[in-house]
Amino acid sequence: MKKKVLIKREIFSQIVRHIAKEEVTVITGARQTGKTTILLQLKAHLIHEKKINPSRIKIFNLDLLSDLEGIRNQTDFIKFLREELNKEKFLYVFIDEIQRLESPGRFLKGIYDLKLPLKLLVTGSSSLEIKSKVFESLTGRKRVFHVWPFSFSEYLSCYNPKLSELIKKKSVSTINKRAILDHLFDFIIFGGYPRAVLAKSKEEKIQVLNEIYSSYVEKDIVGLIKIKNPFNFSKLVALLSDQIGGIINLKEVSSTLGINHRTLEHYLSALENTFVINITRPFFTNIRKELTKMPKVYFVDNGMRSLALKYFTKFMDSRDKGELLENFVLSSLLKKGDLTVNYWRTKDKSEVDFICRDYDGNTIPLEVKAAELKKPEITKGLRSFIERYNPVRAFLINLSLEEKIKFKNTQIEFILPYSIERI
Repeated sequence: MKKKVLIKREIFSQIVRHIAKEEVTVITGARQTGKTTILLQLKAHLIHEKKINPSRIKIFNLDLLSDLEGIRNQTDFIKFLREELNKEKFLYVFIDEIQRLESPGRFLKGIYDLKLPLKLLVTGSSSLEIKSKVFESLTGRKRVFHVWPFSFSEYLSCYNPKLSELIKKKSVSTINKRAILDHLFDFIIFGGYPRAVLAKSKEEKIQVLNEIYSSYVEKDIVGLIKIKNPFNFSKLVALLSDQIGGIINLKEVSSTLGINHRTLEHYLSALENTFVINITRPFFTNIRKELTKMPKVYFVDNGMRSLALKYFTKFMDSRDKGELLENFVLSSLLKKGDLTVNYWRTKDKSEVDFICRDYDGNTIPLEVKAAELKKPEITKGLRSFIERYNPVRAFLINLSLEEKIKFKNTQIEFILPYSIERI
């Protein structure tokens, strides 16, 4: 019997700490990123670590019609909870895919405001639905945790936990560095969806990614967000996959697909709010000199991008190494969760791939080069940004060079791609 690999997500400890809080715990994330697994791990934690009787933990999966029907009527569900509380002093109530309810925000608010002795934890796969149906009604009553596909360190812990620990260090031997990069190049092609990560062969990984996308289209796009033309929607996904990292001209895309501008905006909103793509917008301080309208589009997960393009060539043999590496960096920055990410491009074509801003307001430019640099080389765009904004730090991600230099008053650090998690 095949041994099941169990990966405890980096966000798990944060969620565990919040279980003790009165607020509703809300877990968001794309389909198949492991939200249900986290619920089951939380159940196991409560039973084995906190010695909670299993009868006090109630889990409802609203993708199952039986669970959806059983919970749909709020009055009857509250009656059920009161009956259970006659037997137990406190309940843990976990509801998976809460957006399946017609008015989940009001549903949860009504239960929360009764101040029953219970803890509510819910998950949802659509940011659009969660924001509109849950967030507003639960103002001051909830905390949100977002579950992304595996980060590279989580991915690596599936294959070689010792290497996963090494990537957190600033200095790694040449042999282990090569081993880490080999894993990274696979990750850049197949991405971090847990089932794809745990698949044993290239063919199985592609099959899993196909199943994830099919489930997404059937359950979210057609059923939940009600996209009327799934074929046009899939054509848009394929078109975007071939343009990652490039500035998207929405008029051209609309013309190419033969759909009107409003429909295109609806499709893009659906993709962004179900965590398939990220729309990266320009960084600017002077609205007259810098481009402020046209966005760049990246995929949240490289594997989904490879599937949309139907191109799974090895990274070092790929025709678009630069775009793949850039997409990986953007995805890694999103998973950090404490940065705002934009790009920078002026009318005179000076450009920096990513401009990050942390919660303290610090600006950090990052350039990405899918090249094995032999010596420090500062790009024209990075040089221009530093001269204009004088940031304290800047990074140039590349495939070989690890070194620090000073330009003006800015420290520029040349790092390998997997070190992005240390920024």
